[in-house]
Amino acid sequence: MEEGNKTIVTEFILLGFQSTPSLEILFFIAFFFVYVLTITGNSIIIALVLTDHHLQSPMYFFLSNLSFLELMITSTVMPKMLVNFITGKKTISFVGCLTQSFFYFLMGSAEFFNLAVMSFDRYLAICYPLRYASIMNSKVCCLLLLGSWTGGFLIILVPSIVTAGLPFCGPNIVDHFFCDSAPLLKLVCADTSLAELVDFGTSCILLLGSLLVTAVSYIYIIIAVLRIPSAKGQKKAFSTCVSHLTVVTMYYGSSIFIYVRPTKGNVLDFNRVGTVLNTMMTPMLNPFIYSLRNERVKDSLRTILRKTIIVLQKRSGYPGHKSTETEQNYTSK
Repeated sequence: MEEGNKTIVTEFILLGFQSTPSLEILFFIAFFFVYVLTITGNSIIIALVLTDHHLQSPMYFFLSNLSFLELMITSTVMPKMLVNFITGKKTISFVGCLTQSFFYFLMGSAEFFNLAVMSFDRYLAICYPLRYASIMNSKVCCLLLLGSWTGGFLIILVPSIVTAGLPFCGPNIVDHFFCDSAPLLKLVCADTSLAELVDFGTSCILLLGSLLVTAVSYIYIIIAVLRIPSAKGQKKAFSTCVSHLTVVTMYYGSSIFIYVRPTKGNVLDFNRVGTVLNTMMTPMLNPFIYSLRNERVKDSLRTILRKTIIVLQKRSGYPGHKSTETEQNYTSK
């Protein structure tokens, strides 16, 4: 559509990974596998927390929210990318592009707040074990969860409004596999200094602010753990934090590199790699990180698998299934 001498952009072309058709098939297979693993793993974590009363605690409540956010972040980006690989049609509407960008940053921002809340939860559990249950009651947990989502929405509201109000009048080729902020701003046919400043400011507040909460929490945690007299007690106390620290390192490392810069410059290839880590690899690895290092999650998963096997054996009339007494023992665990 034209207005005066300028063409108003109605759709964008997502350049993606700029590969040959044969490579795009391989990309599709690899990323489809990653997407299925991400959906399955995080859905299992959510289901375990909802169904197992042993996991009805603040730590796992926030973990299930983290898994939900991982599902949403991945599903905001990957389905469209997979369709583009298959069809070869890489277009996305103007409204669709801005919508994708909004929800990606909404979920991502809420996730950083959630990670900060999880570190605060570990701080209370280790530094105030006797008062922990009374402090982190269900009402406080719900308020912290609501605060994470509200904070995520408010922090991206201004940048989203600023970007939506900018003139896009060509070209319309987005040098990325989704509508990230940096490649979008490169297509604006006007001065983007204010938009870049707003992006930089909000990124600093979000990433460095939540990282500060996490860092301070872990400083107090380390001090408290070092005061435990036995090495076994120290290991047990700190083991509950290892998974969270691993995820924090992965997320903050790539996100600070991508977004906390005054100007985006010509580093979009590195941004693309960092975004792959954030939107695909970390969400896929999170369930494994938390389950492989967490005995409660592993025990819960084993119990669910036992119950499932017993039910399937009963329905199929398999003669070797456990006796009624054994089944009751399994289901009571």
